[in-house]
Amino acid sequence: MNIKISNTSIMLKKLLFLLSLFLSANLISLNAQTKNQGYLNYINKYAPTAQQQQKKYGIPASIKLAQGLLESQAGNGRLAKEANNHFGIKCGDWTGRKIYHDDDKRNECFRRYSDVMDSYTDHSLFLAKRDRYSSLFDLKTTDYKGWAKGLKKCGYATDPKYPEKLIKLIEDYDLHKYDKATVTFIREEPKSEGYPSWYAKHQVYKNDGLYYVVAKQNDTYALISKEIGISQRKLRRYNEVPKNMALDKGDIIYLQSKNKKVSRKYPVKAHIVGPNDTMHDISQKYGIRLKYLYKINNKGYDYYPKSGDVLRLR
Repeated sequence: MNIKISNTSIMLKKLLFLLSLFLSANLISLNAQTKNQGYLNYINKYAPTAQQQQKKYGIPASIKLAQGLLESQAGNGRLAKEANNHFGIKCGDWTGRKIYHDDDKRNECFRRYSDVMDSYTDHSLFLAKRDRYSSLFDLKTTDYKGWAKGLKKCGYATDPKYPEKLIKLIEDYDLHKYDKATVTFIREEPKSEGYPSWYAKHQVYKNDGLYYVVAKQNDTYALISKEIGISQRKLRRYNEVPKNMALDKGDIIYLQSKNKKVSRKYPVKAHIVGPNDTMHDISQKYGIRLKYLYKINNKGYDYYPKSGDVLRLR
């Protein structure tokens, strides 16, 4: 039996097809529009910096980008524009330039930087060199949820929804992909034919009875561990650094546990704090465990040394 389809029916089908295409295109367009272009521009601009910082300090690039977006309003907030401060870090023990801004209280003191890169580096140091944040560095760099919750728990922000805001930004903008895309922290081990041409074996020095080496350009704990024959885990424990923290040229790496205090034969018994000195810097300089450096000076772990402070070493 032959069935004739009317022109009206054919036209209706065409209209429905065109309507479905129109709706699909608009849904795609709408989805694209939900992503703030200003946020995308910020991410594209600072993602490489966040990845470099992850490689050096072990802070997830996704977390750094999300905090930068949130704290600086994607670079459009007053602190970001006038002070290059992208992470809302307040003055505290800061001896550099300052800016005053209303936050939890009126007219609070915030750090002012010469450029944005200084802000990114100071944020990394702020987390990596303070005991209150040390638990974060036990987390994997891919565990952005753990980091987001840990930042709030460690007291970085007063906003109770701070973790949720960071996680939403990371997931909405796929920031977690930068955690995996970054260069692997530990370089490939030297092949059997020998060390790379830039690598030279280290001279071992002695400081108040403690053996140590000094980091060269491009050094890693992996390479020093292989040369000296001490596990990376022990080296990091001896030097009181988190597992993802990289080395800078000139860093001291002790090959045994540090002392409780300097010996009576040591030429100095006190240290005058210089600009940018941290308790960890001082503990490495004199080979004193952080715990005892705080204890000798009757300081709590929330103390951060100010330029000119005098710290006892025994």
